[in-house]
Amino acid sequence: MDFRQLRYFVALYEEGHVGRAAERLSLSQPALSQQIRQLEQNLEVALFQRSGKRLLPTLAAHTLYSHALPLLDGLERARDALRGFRGRAPRSLAIGVLQTVNASLVPHLLEKLRAAQPQLVVQIYELSGLEIERRLLSGSLDIGIGFLPPRQPGLHSLELYEDELQLVVPPEHALREFRKVSLAQAAEQPMLLLGEEFRVRQIWQEQLALLGRRPHVQAELNHMSGILDSLPHSAGLATVLPGRARQLHANQGLLWKPISEPRVPLKVGLVFRDAQRQQPTLDLLCKLLDQVVKGNG
Repeated sequence: MDFRQLRYFVALYEEGHVGRAAERLSLSQPALSQQIRQLEQNLEVALFQRSGKRLLPTLAAHTLYSHALPLLDGLERARDALRGFRGRAPRSLAIGVLQTVNASLVPHLLEKLRAAQPQLVVQIYELSGLEIERRLLSGSLDIGIGFLPPRQPGLHSLELYEDELQLVVPPEHALREFRKVSLAQAAEQPMLLLGEEFRVRQIWQEQLALLGRRPHVQAELNHMSGILDSLPHSAGLATVLPGRARQLHANQGLLWKPISEPRVPLKVGLVFRDAQRQQPTLDLLCKLLDQVVKGNG
């Protein structure tokens, strides 16, 4: 049974006469009769009984008619809704990005997306990791870019690249001569940090907790650029940020020190809800982001 046969059935049910129904459908009578016979065979029920020149619907036909009308009406409404899209392909892509990742990826990603799919409307939202995952689950975001693994059940991920947490200090800081610092040394430093809702802050606290320590927080700001702008005027303070963020903030005279003993790796990737449905978008983003990462590596 298909929508065409349903439409033929409804016309014959309402007309009660093969000739009139065929005329209404702009179809020959033999062709209409053949389609109705096929429908009856598929459903394994008789739909009409002949009475003189008229066809009388059976009880099965009454039942099918009551279901067929809303189906055909829904199909027509769907067609009407899609007519406005003929000849064009309006699409949008909502991406949530951590601000600590945004700085090194998004400007280049937007440029490549525009070149690859100029008709695509891209919406970028700078959010905390928790908010990205919440919006992915609610459906208000299509893709997230952040640190892996995701924490919410029902979300999946694809790794793009690995970064690492680094200590960032002003030029006159006590650790200015160190090529790298240990986690224990970094734990001793008074800090200007992002707020606790940020994934970088959470990762830092988790690492210190393994040492039985808590971060020595002197001040908090809710934006990475504000922290980097403030550090040159805060001689005794340091912060921790992903190493790749240095690429767009290297002109402030700040010193970026790798953390060791142990190193603190950061896995960055795509976070999403439905891999099967979103596979074409994931493939495109993986390809473009791979170009961005290699180009800026």
